[in-house]
Amino acid sequence: MGEDNPFSRALAAYVEAVLAKDVDAFAALYDQDIHVFDMWGTWSIRGLAAWRDMAAGWFSSLGDERVVVTCDSADSTVSEDLAIGHAILTYTAVAPDGIALRSLSNRATMALRRTGDAWKIFHEHTSAPIDHQSQQAIPRRGDG
Repeated sequence: MGEDNPFSRALAAYVEAVLAKDVDAFAALYDQDIHVFDMWGTWSIRGLAAWRDMAAGWFSSLGDERVVVTCDSADSTVSEDLAIGHAILTYTAVAPDGIALRSLSNRATMALRRTGDAWKIFHEHTSAPIDHQSQQAIPRRGDG
């Protein structure tokens, strides 16, 4: 995937916005009618205002920590006005002194559509496998 790939550009901008805890930059990636199936707390989130509120709450909860997001196994399919991509995203909380505090990974799928000259995410789905015995999410990537 090259720099001209809208999914790759969205991932790179996502990584930057999260690291900077920049709610405006984060929200700018998404369409007004975004629909997110998120792993955390709610079944789904609809609309940019609600998704922006989620980001504001997330970023403010970090205090002086930052979150470094790394992407692995990214792949996408792009047509003239639609891009669908998936990746493994690893979120690592980092203290102000650069020490990694904790980390987890999840699987992310994003659907983007072209509106004029811009590509916006209109659907995002995050997940993690569930352990059958404990019924708990597995937030660390295993082999495969």
